[in-house]
Amino acid sequence: MFVFSNFLSTIAQILDIVLNIYMWVIIISALISWVNPDPYNPIVKFLYQATEPVLYRVRKVIPRMGGFDLSPVIVVLAIIFIKSFIVGTLLEVALKMKAAGS
Repeated sequence: MFVFSNFLSTIAQILDIVLNIYMWVIIISALISWVNPDPYNPIVKFLYQATEPVLYRVRKVIPRMGGFDLSPVIVVLAIIFIKSFIVGTLLEVALKMKAAGS
């Protein structure tokens, strides 16, 4: 049972790291959008390709409010919720499984 517990713990840690990286990509993309970036820059292309599919779906549900695009804020809040709920739950389940196996 400890193997599955360690597996869940590892999955939770990897998910936490991936969500953390994606959150920073969203934040950097939002900050870069305040200036007029070169659309042919490879970094700008990567940021656009990595964030636009998610941000587009949020924009379809929540339109711009007075010229402000709130989609990055909504996505960052969703990532924080997922990190605290799903990652926390996986870690707690792994800890309880490890304690039950002892």
